[in-house]
Amino acid sequence: MSSLIQPEIFFSALPPAEQRIQKALEDIRQGKPVLVMDDFDRENEADLIVAAETLTVDTMARMIRDGSGIVCLCLTDELANHLELPPMVTDNSSHFKTAFTVTIEAAEGVTTGVSAKDRTTTVKAAIKDGAVASDLNRPGHVFPLRAREGGVLTRRGHTEGTIDLARLAGLKPAGVLCELTNPDGTMASGIQVLSYAQTHHLTVITIEEIVQYRLQHNL
Repeated sequence: MSSLIQPEIFFSALPPAEQRIQKALEDIRQGKPVLVMDDFDRENEADLIVAAETLTVDTMARMIRDGSGIVCLCLTDELANHLELPPMVTDNSSHFKTAFTVTIEAAEGVTTGVSAKDRTTTVKAAIKDGAVASDLNRPGHVFPLRAREGGVLTRRGHTEGTIDLARLAGLKPAGVLCELTNPDGTMASGIQVLSYAQTHHLTVITIEEIVQYRLQHNL
């Protein structure tokens, strides 16, 4: 089935945006992933997103299995600086200026670092209360991303959307994301995202809806 579908047709199959945002925030609090789509004229893809604080090994395994395998930890600039995570490159020439830092691994409690359990351990080491730079080895198998201050009101990216959702859910401002893929390895978009969400009972929201929710509620 083609993934091409008009936005108004796609969203007509879903509950109202406000209702879905509220459901997404409750899911985030419970450690359940949500699907966040970016603008149809941007990447037109969906990311599986979960708060770092409520991340479980099972959810990490799902993200690795059903996603691209590039699991990213979204952090505030403040925490990334505190953990001494420099940019991955000095000259970021990527199309959307995605702010990757050097990759990380937990300094303790992991083996090769690549398993779902090890990657979860790495995430928890980075966001725990009192975490310091020496709690992490570099390089590793988790890809930190620096979010822009101001969230989606500043940059309409999944990185900022992830931080905003964690904050709005009342959790630490850190989250984990991975791009959703199809079984054949292609990127999921449009109706493929909706089909996956329905199969796995996941909430679908968009970056634009997070923007509007924040503006409407002065958040």
